[in-house]
Amino acid sequence: MSEQRSAIEEATNRVLELEAELEASGNVTTETDALARARALLHEWVETVTAVVATPGVGRVTLIHTNGRESRIASPDLPALLSAPVKWETKR
Repeated sequence: MSEQRSAIEEATNRVLELEAELEASGNVTTETDALARARALLHEWVETVTAVVATPGVGRVTLIHTNGRESRIASPDLPALLSAPVKWETKR
C-alpha cells in the first residue's frame, strides 16, 4: 500500500471514529466515479457562495450562500490560504 493511500485511510478512519462517538454515521468516498460525483457537487455548491469570512486564528472559514445560509469549514490550511497577506505601510 502506498504511503499516500495509507494516510488517506488513516484520515477517513479517524473521521468515521469521531462521527461514531457522536452516534452519527459517515460515508467514505474514494472510488473514482463516486469521488468525481462528489467533486462535481462540491463545485456546484461552491458556486453559490456570495461571501467568504476566513478566520485563520481559529482555523475556520465561513461561506455565505446566495440563499443566506452559512456553511462553516474547519481547516488548519484553508483560512490561511484564503487570507490576503498583510502589507505594512511604510511612512517616508
